[in-house]
Amino acid sequence: MQLTMAVQKSFEGFRLAADVTVSGDRVGIFGASGSGKSTLVSMLAGLQKPDSGEIMLNGDCLFSSTKGINLRPEQRRIAMVFQQHCLFPHLNVRNNLLYGYKRCPAQFRTIDFDTLVAVLKLDGLLDRGVTNLSGGEKQRVALGRAILANPRLLLMDEPLSALDDSLRFQIIPYLKSVSEQFGIPYLFISHSLVEMRLMTDTVLAFEKGVMVGQTTSEQLARSRMGQSSVGYINLLKLGSPTPKSGLFAYQWGASQLLLSGGSGCETSMAELSSKDIILFKQHPEATSARNLLECSVRSLFNSGNKIGIELDCAGNTLIAEIVQDAVDELCITAGSTIYAAIKASAFRMQPRNLSD
Repeated sequence: MQLTMAVQKSFEGFRLAADVTVSGDRVGIFGASGSGKSTLVSMLAGLQKPDSGEIMLNGDCLFSSTKGINLRPEQRRIAMVFQQHCLFPHLNVRNNLLYGYKRCPAQFRTIDFDTLVAVLKLDGLLDRGVTNLSGGEKQRVALGRAILANPRLLLMDEPLSALDDSLRFQIIPYLKSVSEQFGIPYLFISHSLVEMRLMTDTVLAFEKGVMVGQTTSEQLARSRMGQSSVGYINLLKLGSPTPKSGLFAYQWGASQLLLSGGSGCETSMAELSSKDIILFKQHPEATSARNLLECSVRSLFNSGNKIGIELDCAGNTLIAEIVQDAVDELCITAGSTIYAAIKASAFRMQPRNLSD
């Protein structure tokens, strides 16, 4: 995907002035509520008209105030998945899925209905009314409906924010797999750094109607670590758990971690805040933390008034955060050996393997 947007749009008390040039298949738009994310994608989809400017997608002009071009939404072949599923209550699952497909010109119908249904695991739901679906099932149907419209670009506007944590992390693998399997690039809009890291490669960051940066999702998370109340969230892919002394032992690469929570999955994902990692210069004589890892320091980076420490723990990566005084007292430099202590209760388990 090649996208250029140089557009302006004003409302009472708010003005969006976007100058965006981006390429890639997994692009994120990040920002707090009111930063202009939804307005931007609405103009791209043709649901709102810019006051002025130009929008180009893959060499095609979708809007130009100087040339008098403003393609209708159906001409742009851009599909949207919203925060709310917006399904048609009078139609069953099958007919909701086929709604966009039937309106797509025959020459663009390249996605097979049965294949998509299998990917989204909707086989047993096709004849069911949408009012009898769970939140996660409704969002999968909404995603399937958008994909079956055979778009050249998929816009996902906060598609997970209306779901609880359990459903949110069940939906993420579906969002990624349909795009990858059917070759549809997407713009993913969110205010969650974790969602950005799981769903995107390149991120456009917006504040108060202006793009303030274009970076990778990983670099964005590191740069905002010092401003965040939860710090940087490490995402750890763990093996299946084994009970051990009232805790659960998980394999994490070449290391073993003890957690206070268990999961029935063969693989699990855990979140660990950079704030919950305590660093020691030498192996401590004793500690109440059940996890003590010998690590080497890969690099240091500044983030607000904190210093991020990138650790190599037997081949796995952890990000810890400390203040400059602690860096000096521990004599931390790239290549240093350091010990990372982590309480068993510091990990937050997620219900599914997010990398599926």
